[in-house]
Amino acid sequence: MHGRNQNKGNYIRNACLALLVLLVVVCWQNLKASGEAPALWEMIGYFQGDLYRKVLNTHMPGVTGEPEDVGGPKQLKEFFGELLFGVLPIQSYAMDLTEYDTQVESELTYEMLLAREGADEQYRDGELIDDGNVIEELKEDEGKDGEALAKKETEEDGQKEHDNQDKKGDEKGEAEEKEEAEEKEEAGEKEEADTKEASGLPLNPATEQAVYISREKLNDFDYLIQHFYVVDKTTTIDGSLLNAQELLAKDMKLTTPSEQPQILIHHTHSQEGYADSNGDPSTSIVAVGEYLTELLRGYGFHVIHDTGAYDVLDHQNAYSYAGPAVEQILAENPSIEVVIDMHRDGIKEGRLVTEVNGKQTAKIMFFNGLSRTAANGNLDYLYNPYLQDNLAFSLQMKLAAEEYYPGFTRANYLKGYRYNLHYVPKSMLVEVGAQTNTLEEAKNAMEPLADLLHKVLAP
Repeated sequence: MHGRNQNKGNYIRNACLALLVLLVVVCWQNLKASGEAPALWEMIGYFQGDLYRKVLNTHMPGVTGEPEDVGGPKQLKEFFGELLFGVLPIQSYAMDLTEYDTQVESELTYEMLLAREGADEQYRDGELIDDGNVIEELKEDEGKDGEALAKKETEEDGQKEHDNQDKKGDEKGEAEEKEEAEEKEEAGEKEEADTKEASGLPLNPATEQAVYISREKLNDFDYLIQHFYVVDKTTTIDGSLLNAQELLAKDMKLTTPSEQPQILIHHTHSQEGYADSNGDPSTSIVAVGEYLTELLRGYGFHVIHDTGAYDVLDHQNAYSYAGPAVEQILAENPSIEVVIDMHRDGIKEGRLVTEVNGKQTAKIMFFNGLSRTAANGNLDYLYNPYLQDNLAFSLQMKLAAEEYYPGFTRANYLKGYRYNLHYVPKSMLVEVGAQTNTLEEAKNAMEPLADLLHKVLAP
């Protein structure tokens, strides 16, 4: 009985030793590729012969005697190694594993990702929200008429009633006279606003904060993410990359004098339009960019507006086409510090509208690419050396918007690719409204946006 227990104990011990051999050799194979194997191999060479003997003593006791043609440690190791591989096939499999280097993405996948990037800001968690087609006209929805359409109908009805009263020679009552005076006042204000718009002067900038956002709360990563960001499920981010204290401390003020170009506005997707667009650039996102250009010039900035169309022939490769154009403009104007890529977003339903200074205004969204996907980690071939500066720029803009124009901006959106935001530190992608907004609402959004840019950028 005692001998049986002893044999059982020896078997367990030798089995453990066999597993240890397998573990060491597999570890060695993994370490070999990194150049850290020499010391480990010396250790294996020292112990391997004895370990092989103990394993074979249990599994093949008849071959444990040292053969005559084995003359040294190296030959002994090879001899018993062949025997062990026959007894434990998994060991042979581990030793025969092919060694090769892998890349994060193959070239084919890279091309596919570049194509996906071309329309990617309209994808939300992998789902295409809008195909980019322009809605031809506003349609009535019972109980939910478009505000612009309802306002127009009300004004037309009021004018008809006023004309009828004039024809009948009815005298105006006190209420009508008051209404007429208010209309004249509004007309005067509109004329003044039109004059400012024509001259490119700033319109109604906010001079006081409406609310104050606690910087201490922003230093809490969970609070920051929940209140200021939407992180697409295709990417990841943590506090090391999104540190509010560090991002808000970055100086975004321009250093280039206004005599030289300071800001570039362009449109990777120039064909994006609004509910009342007709296909002409004067009714598309390009017209919105032109209005922002005029307003910023009114603030004293030197702005270049690139109206090139990069998405006409191939929407999905628009970033590939727009990139070289941006590079050329920056090469010709090295003083440019800010690059803004303006888009129009797409949504499933509803309207992205709020009220700013008494005007129906499209909401905007700041969009960041992290050059990082949840599946593959950092995308080295889409490297962005200015990622932290991009994040700082959009966060400072978002914070200023929340304090001076609450409700004007949507949460900053974070996705996985780069979106040509790697040319200068202060690069930004802005989504202005959606396909359900009107062109007027989108242009109205440029007034607070211009003010916010002035607040963040002006020395």
